[in-house]
Amino acid sequence: MDTHENARWVRVADRAELRKGDVIGARVEGRDVALYLVDGQPYATDDLCTHGNARLSEGFVMDDCIECPLHQGQFDIRTGAPLCDPVTEPIRVYPVRFVGDELQIGLKD
Repeated sequence: MDTHENARWVRVADRAELRKGDVIGARVEGRDVALYLVDGQPYATDDLCTHGNARLSEGFVMDDCIECPLHQGQFDIRTGAPLCDPVTEPIRVYPVRFVGDELQIGLKD
């Protein structure tokens, strides 16, 4: 996913920190993000649920979606789209890539 124009790539984690079926939280330049590994591909979203401001990094990964720990709303990790009530607003998705053993996130200024 390194074709995003105008993205500034920033190290966010090491490859070894991501495990299939898990989610971890990270802070990158003042932004709270959640990091995932789905079918060998890294993904990153905002860490806060758009419904109840709960941390998605404390939620549950099921296939390619994240379930909010507060009200069980679900989002598609790949697109940020809400998948069920009570969530109705999408979460932001960031471009990510592996460069060697480093996971980088694309930020726009």
